[in-house]
Amino acid sequence: MPVDPRAPVIVGVGQTQQRCEDATLADEPIALLARAARLAHDDSGARRSLLERADTIAVPDILSWQYPDPGATLAGLVGATPSTTVTTTVGGNSPQMLVNRLAAGIARGEHDIVVIGGAECVYTRWRARRAEPKVWLQWPEHEGPRCAEIWGDDRPGSSAYEMAHMALAPTQIYPLFESAIRCEAGASVEQHLARVGALWSSLSAVAAENPLAWSRTRYSPDEITTPTADNRLVTAPYTKRMCANIDVDQAAAFILCSYATATAHGVPDDRMVFPQSGADAHDHYFFTERETLTRSPAITATARAALDAAGAGVDDVARFDLYSCFPCAVEIALDALGLGGPGSGDERPVSVTGGLGFAGGPGNNYVTHSIAAMVDACRRDPGSLGLVTALGWYVTKHSVGLYSTTPPEAFTAVDPAAVQPAIDALPARVPAGAYEGEATLEASAVVMDRDGSPNLAILSSITPDGRRALANTRDPDTMTSMIAEAWEGRHVKLTTDGDLNSLAI
Repeated sequence: MPVDPRAPVIVGVGQTQQRCEDATLADEPIALLARAARLAHDDSGARRSLLERADTIAVPDILSWQYPDPGATLAGLVGATPSTTVTTTVGGNSPQMLVNRLAAGIARGEHDIVVIGGAECVYTRWRARRAEPKVWLQWPEHEGPRCAEIWGDDRPGSSAYEMAHMALAPTQIYPLFESAIRCEAGASVEQHLARVGALWSSLSAVAAENPLAWSRTRYSPDEITTPTADNRLVTAPYTKRMCANIDVDQAAAFILCSYATATAHGVPDDRMVFPQSGADAHDHYFFTERETLTRSPAITATARAALDAAGAGVDDVARFDLYSCFPCAVEIALDALGLGGPGSGDERPVSVTGGLGFAGGPGNNYVTHSIAAMVDACRRDPGSLGLVTALGWYVTKHSVGLYSTTPPEAFTAVDPAAVQPAIDALPARVPAGAYEGEATLEASAVVMDRDGSPNLAILSSITPDGRRALANTRDPDTMTSMIAEAWEGRHVKLTTDGDLNSLAI
């Protein structure tokens, strides 16, 4: 069957990194990204320049250096003169969201050659800051008009109520989800850590075989879950090796264009990987509003919508890259997709990179790396189907994409209006606000100081009338007990000063 000339196709992917112990020798993020874009063009095998003819350049929000319009800056480095540049709000869902929207634009004739890519240089920034004496990076201060196209939901990830109770960062919120999963499973601290350690060990094994991973060490389950001098307990139950690693200098890019343009530029057929379909949605936005902390209806809905649009089922997928900032994110995605995961007898990979903890977690751009790795995996297994999930904030914003070397009848970006209303209509909880009285503890996270002592416990509980009440405690004995044994399911008493709730000791 002839291929639709307007079919969007990824023709080249590039990934790169730097690890300069002398921070003054390191490239700024956009220069690292330009290197990745050139690698993507080389990877395409095109006989004519695709980079120079790019009409659209899209760059997820860069955290480690300021760029008013990163796409325009990248264009200047690679010799392009795009008519459109795009950047995004904060969110790890951004790269896949860009593919969904821009691939649909290619199919409609609104774009023709698109470069998507991003970069972070947190490794260099932190080493410059910590150096003795402190190093001042000589990276240019970029000026110019702000990018006119900023895509994505720009709401903050945490509500005022959550922030007041110190639930305001990934390492403080994801452990709450993990302990809620543990409670639902009826597992002890030791039993659950063994399960999570095995899952995370399997990802480290993937990273060990990935030449582009930041960390290529294969860790045993115990090496992941046991606190040591170089694997401190960050927020119980998570050690450092269970957390996304943003301390990287990494960039990735790929070139997306119409099939007609790919063939006109001499791209060989064996370089082409076609986006099949994609879908975007969000869960109840703030975690305190969700019925449960252990499920993501939006992952279920977006994956089902994308698979239906491609005429496929989850059993047809050969491999996955499930967004893997923390173990609970993968556990929630496995549940949402109806998968058993490693150790269940289902041998399909759940990551093609090794995940954000081992392959690297460069801010909003990890999924550009996972898409690049998925493209390579599909090329090695022609005709197979790969599924990528992307996630923003706290299991909040979701994007799903399907990829194969086989051209689809037509690429479909599922209209969010066909997915989101059903998610919005699902049961929700009302945050309790200032609350005094009995409650049942559903989740806990104990934030640790660097010396290994507990500093703060963040607690989520359900009141007798079904509202969700947050609370804190700094009582050392209580926090020590919460680290050693599961408190979830216990009946507790909360007090309040009118603004903040506390666990009554």
